[in-house]
Amino acid sequence: MKYVILIHSNPQPWVHPTPDYLPEEQARSAAEREADSRSFDAAFGEVLERGELVHAEALAAPSGSRLFRWEGDRRIVVDGPYAEGREHLAGFFIVDTETPERAAEIAGLFGARGETVELRPVMSEAPDES
Repeated sequence: MKYVILIHSNPQPWVHPTPDYLPEEQARSAAEREADSRSFDAAFGEVLERGELVHAEALAAPSGSRLFRWEGDRRIVVDGPYAEGREHLAGFFIVDTETPERAAEIAGLFGARGETVELRPVMSEAPDES
């Protein structure tokens, strides 16, 4: 079953890895951040060994986006970002797992204090909602 893991963040400046630039993470000790990083690396290594990672990308700053909208019969193109809110899509991972529970376990590896992680099945794998 394929899932996309979406990481929503707002580091200042927009740099990856995003947690390094979030006040909530910067407030933690270097030892805590390093321990979390080692733990993530070990757990994500298992994802790689099991062949569950399909693809991943970090996204550039939302200020570089362009929005394509319709206003009546006219297409409008404006500079981004789309959301006026605090968080923006920072990157995504696509995983292919045996169960939804495993996908949730992998999604739980991602995100730091100050970020939101969204787990969503890809359309070809989604249950019929009719």
